[in-house]
Amino acid sequence: MKELVEMIAKALVDKPDEVAVRAIDGEQSTILELRVAPDDLGKVIGKQGRTARSIRTILGAAGMKLRRRFTLEILE
Repeated sequence: MKELVEMIAKALVDKPDEVAVRAIDGEQSTILELRVAPDDLGKVIGKQGRTARSIRTILGAAGMKLRRRFTLEILE
């Protein structure tokens, strides 16, 4: 999942070398922290959060198959 989020984020931003994803595992869920360059933050979030919501939807669907909950946090 970490690689999936990283691949999507790198496709969206202007500075793909500054994309970093960190996974924090819990008992039933995993938190994925996404860091991008400050200039690219708006591109990952999208208008009214649509892009971020879409990424979270993909994580939710993939998590159903793996029987695990994934949470995406976009950090500044």
